[in-house]
Amino acid sequence: MHEPIRWQGQVVEILDQRRLPWSVRYIRCRGPMQVVSCIKTLAVRGAPAIGVAGAMGVALAARGVRCRDPERFVSRLTQRVQPIAEARPTAVNLAWAVERMLAAARKIAHLPAEQRFGLLKQASQQLLKQEVAACQEMGRHGAELLPERARVLTHCNAGALATGGYGTALGVIRAAVEMGKQIEVIADETRPLLQGARLTAWEMVADGIPVKVIPDGAAAMIIARGGVDAVVVGADRIAANGDVANKIGTYAVALAARAHGVAFYVAAPTSTLDLNCPSGQHIPIEERDPEEVHSVAGRRITPQGAGAINLAFDVTPAELVSAIITEQGVARAPYEHSLAEMVARATRAGRS
Repeated sequence: MHEPIRWQGQVVEILDQRRLPWSVRYIRCRGPMQVVSCIKTLAVRGAPAIGVAGAMGVALAARGVRCRDPERFVSRLTQRVQPIAEARPTAVNLAWAVERMLAAARKIAHLPAEQRFGLLKQASQQLLKQEVAACQEMGRHGAELLPERARVLTHCNAGALATGGYGTALGVIRAAVEMGKQIEVIADETRPLLQGARLTAWEMVADGIPVKVIPDGAAAMIIARGGVDAVVVGADRIAANGDVANKIGTYAVALAARAHGVAFYVAAPTSTLDLNCPSGQHIPIEERDPEEVHSVAGRRITPQGAGAINLAFDVTPAELVSAIITEQGVARAPYEHSLAEMVARATRAGRS
């Protein structure tokens, strides 16, 4: 598996996920606004991965702030990284990672500029390692929930590409396979940008894990006919009450799963838990360019004059969620208590 995001000297290289599975190409980012562009255009996507990208963007921004005065350095850096934090509003990991990097910058503001950059680069690399380790931990927790033989449906891509390595929902699947369980993945294609068809299927084929791609509209019928044993998805933000924001179409899958008695699991690191957000009603839902709906692989599929609505995310109510899997363990309802405990454990472990 190619590294989704990495440092090469003083440059951040981001695997351009818009080109997968047709070609593998890295974008070289020498400054923070190039990172912002990659995040906004979905060259890098997935809540943990854009958090890592944001952290690396802060380090790049710090390299361009040469002033010696510590207070002025922090002030100018804060201004320069604001566009990073605001690049995608739904995923909480991005703002979380930027604030974590700013906190690190405040501690070293008195040091020379090159030393500041070096230490912030190390901090962003450490965040990447922690995210991958968190995915591996939640994978082990989640794998225990799957039967020995299971057909697992997932929506969008919540794999190594979305997290920097291993994956959240796909991390659960990978860990189950590593435990010797026989897993077949059913991947919703995930319109309009086909992250399931292009990215999830690409990862599973690379790992030798059986995968079948289905149209989004087929998921409910396949669940109703007994073709799915469990659903595992990722998340971009989880509210304090357990409401889950994820790729548009997730809510429909959760409704079908509940209607037919299929477990619906959400896998996400504690950095995705937003205890300051009381419910899904308070999660900002990004609306993207309608042209993404009108076109597939650069070719228009709708007639000129037709409009489009392109909501990037939806919110699945907590009552439809069987469990939320984090690196700190498995949270179950009532989520107001169990998610707060997950965050408390993460804080004690130094992840918050």
